[in-house]
Amino acid sequence: MSEDRVYIFDTTLRDGEQSPGVALNAATKLAIAEQLARLGVDIIEAGFPQASEGDFEAVRSIAAHVHGPTIAALARCHDADIEAAARALEPAEHPRIHVFIATSPVHMQAKLKLSPEEVLARVAEKVAKARAYVDDVEFSAEDATRSDWDFLVEVAKTAVAAGATTINLPDTVGYTTPEEYRQLVAHIRRGLNNPAIRISVHCHNDLGLAVANTLAGIEAGCRQVEVAVNGIGERAGNAALEEVVMALVARRDQFRVTHHIQTQEIYRTSQMVSRLTGMVIQPNKAVVGKNAFRHESGIHQDGMLKDRRTYEILTPESIGVPQTLLVLGKHSGRHALRQRLAELGLSATPEQLDNIQKRVKALAEIKSEINDADLEALWQDEVQGQKVEEAELVTWQVATGADTVPNARVVVRFRGAVREAHGVGDGPVHALFQALAQALGLQGVELSSFRLAPVSPGEDGLATVTVEVRGYDHETAGQASDADVLKASAYALKDALGLMARHLLARGIVA
Repeated sequence: MSEDRVYIFDTTLRDGEQSPGVALNAATKLAIAEQLARLGVDIIEAGFPQASEGDFEAVRSIAAHVHGPTIAALARCHDADIEAAARALEPAEHPRIHVFIATSPVHMQAKLKLSPEEVLARVAEKVAKARAYVDDVEFSAEDATRSDWDFLVEVAKTAVAAGATTINLPDTVGYTTPEEYRQLVAHIRRGLNNPAIRISVHCHNDLGLAVANTLAGIEAGCRQVEVAVNGIGERAGNAALEEVVMALVARRDQFRVTHHIQTQEIYRTSQMVSRLTGMVIQPNKAVVGKNAFRHESGIHQDGMLKDRRTYEILTPESIGVPQTLLVLGKHSGRHALRQRLAELGLSATPEQLDNIQKRVKALAEIKSEINDADLEALWQDEVQGQKVEEAELVTWQVATGADTVPNARVVVRFRGAVREAHGVGDGPVHALFQALAQALGLQGVELSSFRLAPVSPGEDGLATVTVEVRGYDHETAGQASDADVLKASAYALKDALGLMARHLLARGIVA
């Protein structure tokens, strides 16, 4: 195989966000997209604009503010989807509309209720429509691995004739195996017989083969891989970006392809996505798990002391695992804080910098060492957090214990008035929720999700709490980080309930 480049198409913000329990707002999506740009991905699939107004605004915001990567938006073979994607992508330097339709017999018959001929006609019409808006159109044959191979060739040719420049062959249900996938990719390449068309693969992990199948696709000649940070996504997830990329690095002798990923940004990106989605990384996760570079066996430790290469095929430095944790303390000034944020690639306004410094000093009273992960979490809260102007948590108290019914007292400033409320619950978080809901005049709402993700190790380490609140056919989310889990819970709940109150006010439901 001649040496050439593989393009990294990241779908963390689209397929990754479809992970059960994950809900990102526009601000957090933009923060992740900016980090993906620093990571060096070639294409960012920012979302599915037709899915919701929030997704449309998130895609448009990313298209306007993130420079460098191509920004892609997903669309079914429907006019409304394609038009929404085109509008959302208007500000993008390099826009791509990603059009898809299912091609397997089970999907065509049971879901689409279309004949193969009707599917071909839909592909020709809708790819051409997308091509009228942008020069870069990708076409995906959903459930390609359970489709008839010769029909797939016909579909791919139809899409190319209509203007598609990338043909994606998704293993939508994680059904294929490496050798079968290798043969499928080779079959489509031969059928197209057009080196100008880039073949892409998109693999799900239902059988634990997503990364292996993706690498098999590369061996067969695909030059775009669709991946997600930490392997998040529908059901068992997608092929993990970090695993695919580092396999290409560690086994360059076998794959002999290049990429533009800045691998030193992998660990930071992984931690950021974990924190913002609330999806904790398992300790033995390949490449980015906390045990990935730990060695406990005596035999392994002996080998490591003699030569790290005995038991490490990758180094922690290669993915950006921080070696020096202590960066700031309570005596650090604004200059040191600004410089460290700049070194981490993070920017803040003077007002945001002041607020971050106050939180750094407060945190330094609790824990002796403030590391990069702590600092990034504080920055994320201040700069990218979704602030709720109408609701301010003035003070809060929680009482709980073996012989005490968990109860909470909160004081909230809301719409210019100070409100005090009490709540009881099954636990301290539930009590806080009840008190805050009462203070904000909310009834008929429920705490639908609570996720706690550690940011830094140790009993005084920082933790991020992410909550989701549901009510009145609407859902809002809140997030906060602190060394005190209950404090983080209180502020995350305040944000989510404050957003709910603002939404209901706009609808005339809450006075």
